[in-house]
Amino acid sequence: MKIAMMTNNYKPFVGGVPISVERLAVSLRRLGHEVTVFAPTYGEVCPEGEEGVIRCRNLLSGVCGGFSVPDGFDPAIERIFAGEGFDVIHVHHPVAMGNAALHMSRRFHVPLVFTYHTRYEQYLHYLRLSGAKCLVPAYIRYFAGRCDALIAPSPGMKRYLEAIGVTAPITVLPTGVLEGSYCPEKEKVREVRRQLAAEGKRLFVCTARLAKEKNIDFLLESLALYRHSTKTDFVLALIGEGPLEKHLRRRVEELGLDAQVRFAGRVENREIVNYCAAADFFLFPSTSETQGIVSLEAMAAGTPVLAVRATGTEDIVIDGKNGYMVEEDAAVFANKLADLMEREEMLVSLRDGALQTAREYGAARIAVRALDCYRGAIGTHIFSEKSAFGRSAGLYLPRPICLNYHKS
Repeated sequence: MKIAMMTNNYKPFVGGVPISVERLAVSLRRLGHEVTVFAPTYGEVCPEGEEGVIRCRNLLSGVCGGFSVPDGFDPAIERIFAGEGFDVIHVHHPVAMGNAALHMSRRFHVPLVFTYHTRYEQYLHYLRLSGAKCLVPAYIRYFAGRCDALIAPSPGMKRYLEAIGVTAPITVLPTGVLEGSYCPEKEKVREVRRQLAAEGKRLFVCTARLAKEKNIDFLLESLALYRHSTKTDFVLALIGEGPLEKHLRRRVEELGLDAQVRFAGRVENREIVNYCAAADFFLFPSTSETQGIVSLEAMAAGTPVLAVRATGTEDIVIDGKNGYMVEEDAAVFANKLADLMEREEMLVSLRDGALQTAREYGAARIAVRALDCYRGAIGTHIFSEKSAFGRSAGLYLPRPICLNYHKS
């Protein structure tokens, strides 16, 4: 199968969608399929000669904390579509590349699959458009109604789409965990531990973009309470970059956590497993996740998760099995962490449960399920193409139909 993936952000930009797109593309190629990723340009930092990636020109670059906005009307996109003969388009955003995907689907009669990765209303503050939150659900309904298949990365996101009025069946298809994620390197794990936490110190890790929606302020406040109430010596390795870094550094000073919080910056994805494996717990305060990829990565390293209860996260973290969730209350978070650190036997059990959970999300298995959804979309599209009414009126399929596959 020849698959076109279209995304508004991709590596080297660090985020959940680029990770999801890359892992699915890699896994599909390993199964023998051709995947072409249409993605923005990031200046000179884009890798040269990268296999199967078409870098499109941008409308805007370096906005909203590092995003680039690709030009969905770049003529190169249509030229490539005209020559490739794609079997299916898998688009990961409803605007920019989303508009291009709609056009290419109609122009070349290619089935269109859409994954709803992001709660967009939670990011409007970057554009100073917070007042437009009520318009987002209406647009998502509009866009979804012009696709042949819909994908949600978690059951929580499926419920959200249904709640805003999307009536089509939705396939739940999470981001897979690559096989290498289960293999921390013992010597590197020991080195991370030596560098970050002296003997006897607890080590916590959080991987997140340093941005408002990731709720890092809440985590710092919780850890300040934890330190004050327990007098426990610990280190938090904060992995990630973002527009809020200066603010967070100031906040660390204000809370008296200078010796406890280490800003690790950007860490290669293949190295994150070693940081997680070295940690006693992975701490995750975000309330804006659609799946919680980083929590799964921590579990793949055998590290349990303490998280704020939120959509996406609650579909992965199971209390007492692979971690715990608490309400968004700094005192409650701090007290739960203190309780967990006193229960060594439970920590061993949680580590085993975390690893077991992560194995259920193997990237190869997810890719097979994606292929099932693509085939369903192709069948739906053929049915739509044969509709005399749809063709004569110049309309696209008004209601997408995709079997809700649950193969493991």
